Amino acid sequence: MLSLVGGTLAASFQPDIEVCIPTLTVITTEFFDLFVKQNDLTDKALSDLRDDVIANSFQKANLPAQLVGDLRALIAQVKTPLAVRSSSLLEDAMFEPFASVYATKMIPNNQLDADSRFRKLVEAVKFIYASTFFKDAKNYIRATRHATADEKMAVIIQEVVGLRHGQRFYPHVSGVARSHNFYPLGHAKPSDGVIDLALGLGKTIVDDGVAWSYSPAHPQANPPYNTLDDLLSQTQSEFWAINMDSPADYDPINETEYMRKYSLGDAEKDGVLRFLASTYRAQDDKIVYGITEPGPRVVDFAPILKFDLLPLSRLLRDLLNLCEDALDRMVEIEFAMTLDEQRGRPAQFAFLQVRPMVVSAAEVELRPEDMEENDVLLASEAALGNGVREDIRDIVYVKPDKFNVHHSEAVASELEGLNRRLQALGLPYLLIGFGRWGTSDPQAGIPVNFGQISGAKVIVESALPETSSMLSQGSHFFHNITSFRVFYFSLSPFDKHRIDWEWLSRQPAAWEAEFVRHVHLASPLKITVDGTAGRGVIRHG
Repeated sequence: MLSLVGGTLAASFQPDIEVCIPTLTVITTEFFDLFVKQNDLTDKALSDLRDDVIANSFQKANLPAQLVGDLRALIAQVKTPLAVRSSSLLEDAMFEPFASVYATKMIPNNQLDADSRFRKLVEAVKFIYASTFFKDAKNYIRATRHATADEKMAVIIQEVVGLRHGQRFYPHVSGVARSHNFYPLGHAKPSDGVIDLALGLGKTIVDDGVAWSYSPAHPQANPPYNTLDDLLSQTQSEFWAINMDSPADYDPINETEYMRKYSLGDAEKDGVLRFLASTYRAQDDKIVYGITEPGPRVVDFAPILKFDLLPLSRLLRDLLNLCEDALDRMVEIEFAMTLDEQRGRPAQFAFLQVRPMVVSAAEVELRPEDMEENDVLLASEAALGNGVREDIRDIVYVKPDKFNVHHSEAVASELEGLNRRLQALGLPYLLIGFGRWGTSDPQAGIPVNFGQISGAKVIVESALPETSSMLSQGSHFFHNITSFRVFYFSLSPFDKHRIDWEWLSRQPAAWEAEFVRHVHLASPLKITVDGTAGRGVIRHG
């Protein structure tokens, strides 16, 4: 893969875009084994202790002597910000990818003396090691055929792509490109793929689930928002950057110790919005390209996508094709890009990661009339997946009369406990809730990670008007859903199809808490998803 990127592909996009792979080094899994063994950490790591207790124990432990000298020599030569991230033995397995399960720590690496930089790097490596045994990772691994004891952690140390603006360091553009689009709109086809772009570090996309999404085959198409109000409320309003100033608190067991969210106003002060944003003009209720006029900014990448400032879409199509040929399957790639801030080009495009996608090829057809029958529990014109399931008798749902975004974290806690019990019994289930699943914002939905609901094989997102938003296909949560072949139904407040809450409420409860209810059916549900049409229907007996 390195030779492909560094050869013909890279040369064909110069001088507009320089394609590269950021410099990196890898700490292999043998050092992880040595670290755990030499410090006698196994029992504590595999226990049910809190994450912070485990993390603090790892921080107090000593790295193997064989590793310390190499890290000290590395940090003496490197003074740019570094991403210290996981690369575990199980992390990129085809059907069990551990995307976002383990930690990534960004460090500014800007201290004047090498000893201080070395200490911060060592803290970051120990934090990645500890994340192997955090609760979220243990919850997640229950959904696989593995045990936590099977896992071994390598660590990647890689230069962060970006530019420094005062006390902030970040790229102009971060992105995720997928060669299959599960929710194509307009003239786009699933095979055209989908691109998610964001200003700043990629955490905005992969963790927050916020991005500007478009088809690389139709980069100039109008955005898929019903109103300008939707566009303004659902597009990016903040961005992540590395804080190059002193952190507010010394906190080596906090993943975002050296990261902060900043406003678009900060990005405009830094001079980076010129080629990335448009402006909402209130007097005539329209979006105008560029930022020469006053008004709210919209990070829509219009100069790049609509006016072809850079051949980014063509580059991404070619890169996706090359990766597909190399892996012999559909792929997802992560990248970051910096621009010349005066002219927009040349740009530096950094290829960060590639992982395989799972897309079912089963032939399933659902007609509109199939979604209107009397035994329909729910149906959706925006369903993800492909195939038929007739093995689910358990339904877990958030009570519609109890749900409020102010209680979303309590809902997540109830779901986590129930998920653990159902997994122990080997019972797959249908999960129904409100707002966006997997969001990092409790006001936008239910802030669970995939491990907390990993026993759900069918998930339904019933959007409320105040929480309606597009599901980011570049998020790690979305990647885990598709890789585990979970069916995902999305219902907007304006859909003609409705959930049959009355039928659900008549079913006797197998378990019930304040916000969540579980029912066990005598007969299994019939769940059908037509991946080509994007339709799905769930029927009860």
